[in-house]
Amino acid sequence: MSDAELVLRSTRVITPEGTRAAAVAVSAGTITAVLPHDAPVPAGARLEDLGDDVLLPGLVDTHVHVNDPGRTEWEGFWTATRAAAAGGITTLVDMPLNSLPPTTTADNLRVKREVAADKAHMDVGFWGGALPGNVKDLRALHEAGVFGFKAFLSPSGVEEFPHLDQEQLARSLAEITSFGGLLIVHAEDPHHLAAAPQHGGPRYADFLASRPRDAEDTAIAQLIAQAKRLDARVHVLHLSSSDALPLIAEAKRDGVRITVETCPHYLTLTAEEVPDGASEFKCCPPIRESANQELLWQALADGTVDCVVTDHSPSTADLKTADFATAWGGISGLQLSLPAVWTEARRRGHDLADVVRWMSARTAALVGLEDRKGAIAPGLDADFAVLAPDETFTVDPAGLQHRNRVTAYAGKTLHGVVRSTWLRGERIVADGEFTAPKGRLLTRTP
Repeated sequence: MSDAELVLRSTRVITPEGTRAAAVAVSAGTITAVLPHDAPVPAGARLEDLGDDVLLPGLVDTHVHVNDPGRTEWEGFWTATRAAAAGGITTLVDMPLNSLPPTTTADNLRVKREVAADKAHMDVGFWGGALPGNVKDLRALHEAGVFGFKAFLSPSGVEEFPHLDQEQLARSLAEITSFGGLLIVHAEDPHHLAAAPQHGGPRYADFLASRPRDAEDTAIAQLIAQAKRLDARVHVLHLSSSDALPLIAEAKRDGVRITVETCPHYLTLTAEEVPDGASEFKCCPPIRESANQELLWQALADGTVDCVVTDHSPSTADLKTADFATAWGGISGLQLSLPAVWTEARRRGHDLADVVRWMSARTAALVGLEDRKGAIAPGLDADFAVLAPDETFTVDPAGLQHRNRVTAYAGKTLHGVVRSTWLRGERIVADGEFTAPKGRLLTRTP
């Protein structure tokens, strides 16, 4: 530790080996050692004594819709990364749609990177998109450093990002597999959606009926079959249907290269509590019943579900109308994801090490960043969140950094106050005060 520039000391540091009292030494933005709590601080190093607050690795959120450029009034890199940093997130990966242009060619990726370059308060990577007509563009996007490719199996909600039918999925997946890429999939079957009752209006029960579980289950079964045939690597986005869990567990046992995420809103909110007309709760697939939620928690505990990400998908407030059929579907959750998940996790007997595994270590591994992010260990980036896990706060939308402060969590009391967030050994937010943007644009490791 003799060359350390900074030492962060806490009675509770979450490391891959367990939670313990420790001193974490940092030099040139990298963790150089994790030492006993009482290790002497070298001459010239700055000591940050965090007391009993928990030091955990910065979260890695691999599912964020930043919407910049083109729909920056919905969010934007400046506001999204501030909100993420305020919530203890230090790395995010931006989805390829809802921006204009979408990230579906190497040229469009270049545009996105230029827009993000001076606005990112934390590290940002990018997904590419797989569309019916862009198979020829996928390899170039891969070589330009995207972390994988997003596809929809049902309409995306924006016309510039059409969904793949099964034949198109097969072609895209074969191409992606040829260069060792990853396909991440919004898995809802369009035929089941079309057959479901479509009443519209303010009743949440009607909206829930319009996005049935079997739409997810069928699409996931089809994806598993394609992945098995091609020995492809695939990832199921925002799983909400617990009925699909046996299919996924069986596929994993059979050696299919499939991973699965779910989201804080599926783990913390239930259909029974959604008021009619409250489209701040609308997302696709939808928030389902409490019994479904319990099975998702069990699947996290046993590893059937790998990780938890926000699927932060904001819009302007005027698009959140009282008609669930026409309102924009998306939950804004970047700033609140850690306390929301922690509140429910602790109630179920999980500890913060579990939350770190779901929201940092496994998400970093999903995008191949485990040698740089996702843990407090020597050689990794000195990205941290400092959390007071037993303190509570009541969500006030006025305190959010999101551009549009619409939230399904308004008025909820949550456990876990993020004291500060650190990026490569520099504190980027503390007590609501932000530094200038210090984030880097990340590319997939070759």
